[in-house]
Amino acid sequence: MEWQTFFLYLFVMAGVTYLIRAIPLVLCKQELTNRFVRSFLAYVPYAVLGAMTFPAIFYSTDGLASALAGTVVALVLAFFEKGLLTVAVGACVVSFLVQVISVLV
Repeated sequence: MEWQTFFLYLFVMAGVTYLIRAIPLVLCKQELTNRFVRSFLAYVPYAVLGAMTFPAIFYSTDGLASALAGTVVALVLAFFEKGLLTVAVGACVVSFLVQVISVLV
């Protein structure tokens, strides 16, 4: 790829990213009073994060069994309100152990 094309793509991408963040600030200067819109916007970050990470869980390991085991452990630990580090480490350890056991068997 030529340098000119690269910088053109880079500037267009930066401009689009900036506009996506700047337009709501310019158009919505007053506080939102609609309860539905406020509730909807409050859950958008969680929904986007879940939509981005949940499919990646099942493609992060070599087998579906280890991915499912790690997911189940993470959900159980999160249900019992454990910390983020505990949930992540627990899911990784269980996923690793299931992967090692499946290779040995």
